[in-house]
Amino acid sequence: MRRRTTALAALTAALVLSAGCTAQEPPAAATKPRPVKPVAGCGAGAWTDPADLAADRAPARCDKGTPAARPLKKRRSLTLATGTLNAEYVAPVRMALAKGEFAKEGLDVHLKVLPTPEALPLLAKGDVDVLWAAPEAAVINGVAGGFDIRWVAGNFSPDPRSRSGLWIRLRKGETARSASLKNASLGTMIGKGSVIMYPMDRSFARHGARMDSVTFQQLGSADVLTALTGGGVDAAWLLDPVWRTVAHDKRYAFLGGQPQGEPLGGALYGPNLLQRDPDAGVAFLRAYIRTVNTYFRGDYKADRKFVAELAKLLKVEADVLTAVPSLRMDWEIRKGTADRLQRAYRDAGVTEGAPVPENRLVDRALYAEAVGHRP
Repeated sequence: MRRRTTALAALTAALVLSAGCTAQEPPAAATKPRPVKPVAGCGAGAWTDPADLAADRAPARCDKGTPAARPLKKRRSLTLATGTLNAEYVAPVRMALAKGEFAKEGLDVHLKVLPTPEALPLLAKGDVDVLWAAPEAAVINGVAGGFDIRWVAGNFSPDPRSRSGLWIRLRKGETARSASLKNASLGTMIGKGSVIMYPMDRSFARHGARMDSVTFQQLGSADVLTALTGGGVDAAWLLDPVWRTVAHDKRYAFLGGQPQGEPLGGALYGPNLLQRDPDAGVAFLRAYIRTVNTYFRGDYKADRKFVAELAKLLKVEADVLTAVPSLRMDWEIRKGTADRLQRAYRDAGVTEGAPVPENRLVDRALYAEAVGHRP
């Protein structure tokens, strides 16, 4: 069924056509069932029930150094697109390259900096193999229009101590609980098509406001905080480590951020790794998962030597990294996240119509195979 779309969706539809797909084409089949063998070092804790949405859920883990590499018979070159090379959520990919984890699998991974709307048609055509991003509204619309793309692995969820998210300047007599967002102006460096619409939508509902009652102002990264503290906007979405500037100021209150225990991004695959070469797709995830198990367990920022190495890799100052808690790196995808994201996009007015079923957006089979989990 054709979806009625907004201007953003129409732009994505144009990208679909440029990739050689049409909205009338049936979606490609999900990854075909493959034999799954037990993996040494990856026991029961290497998989968690996708339906477990507990905020304190321990992320899946294998032993350090596992799953062991299983080099491909023929070396494979992969191109990975990402919007930035310096954000902490990209750190496992950067570290896997630096430590030779992809090379152990017989993969030559090349990084390319591209925003998601530009990378999507390239992923669908096979000019890009992996997109390290999130299932943004553009991705949803692309899949609805015919792109053979799946979200195949998660990236992270926030530490309980994190206050990255929605902040409001309190009016006289207001508290964090009583603060009103109705008819508020909100500054953000990310547009309405971003996955942050999901946690924003939840915060709006808790504070008696609908998404369409809030005026969004898209600002540069350096301007969001200034607009909030200078009175230019009533509320703002503050990222790490910017939120620390107002964290101890009683004039401001934190209303909520990304749900704990629920990754909102990670690896997206196109037809190259879903259909044409799933062995390489599993190998990529195996290297990624091994990197998380080895270098990003628990509070990885407690290791000063590792922080220095990570800071050099990401080209940021070490004290900037340690100013905020470690991310909870998590390769798994929770059940229903895709549905909740789509509901928020509809509330934000960037998509309309029936949601795309989860099995057309999510494929957990490849990371399950990497850790030896049989469904």
